[in-house]
Amino acid sequence: MEKVSLTPDVSLSRIALGFWRLADEKLSKSYFLKFIEEVIDLGITTMDHADSYGRYTEEAIFGDFLKGRKDLKQRMEFVSKVSLVYPGKHARVKYYDNSKDYIIKQVERSLKKLDIDQLDVLLLHRPDWLQDPEEVALAFDQLYNEGKVKSFGVSNYLPSQYRALESYLNQSLVTNQIQCSAIDYENFENGTIDLCMEKRIHPMIWSPLSGGELFTSQEENIKKVRSVMEEIAEEIGAESIAEVAYAWLLRHPSKMIPIVGSYRIDYVKPAVKALDYQLTNEQWYMIWTAYKGHKVP
Repeated sequence: MEKVSLTPDVSLSRIALGFWRLADEKLSKSYFLKFIEEVIDLGITTMDHADSYGRYTEEAIFGDFLKGRKDLKQRMEFVSKVSLVYPGKHARVKYYDNSKDYIIKQVERSLKKLDIDQLDVLLLHRPDWLQDPEEVALAFDQLYNEGKVKSFGVSNYLPSQYRALESYLNQSLVTNQIQCSAIDYENFENGTIDLCMEKRIHPMIWSPLSGGELFTSQEENIKKVRSVMEEIAEEIGAESIAEVAYAWLLRHPSKMIPIVGSYRIDYVKPAVKALDYQLTNEQWYMIWTAYKGHKVP
């Protein structure tokens, strides 16, 4: 599978695997290892985590499943996110914390839970309205100099938030992990994807199928998109509209990296198969205009 270069030392697979639901799936270790081996054989080597997934349990589950499997870990790239604090023993409300101490503490916990020495990419999970960008810069510098993180990015940052943070950093931001799909254009409309093009960074895409809404919703606008996708699937020889939905994202010149969030290999394969298709400009805009009557400028 094609790799996308973020820095001279960090490249990610064009499709990533996400683990935000891992703690809820109750998978057996044997099933998970077989699944991961199949995923890696398909070329998906980038694993997307967050310290807060599964109320702070996901990374530990992943690390336990792969204990003793250095052979698999050596073939992976590790992405993780910090900043989200859930209410519970140590917090009364959900909030975000991008302070220097919290970033460093959570990264060290993530490394321990995942049983690895270094993250390939660390992302700030959400903007923190109270963050001191100078503290973020200090945290990034320390983690980089200590060899705990190779590169840095953000998640769910608007262009103004991205620029405000970037101006303080010594480390370059290498990605913005954002939501986008054939029925979710918000990050096109608010300039976030244009900013990725301007900065020459490759956005990582969460919820590339809108949580399955693309297939199940009876909303008229979404039904129109499905109908157009079925037409395009027939034209290009795709087996499903899922393949078309992934191909729509992969066609964008920013070289988006869709994150697949399923632990069934038959749900992962359409994303990989989509790499074989190259939608024409006409086909791409057919999908764009089908949803809510979007106009081509």
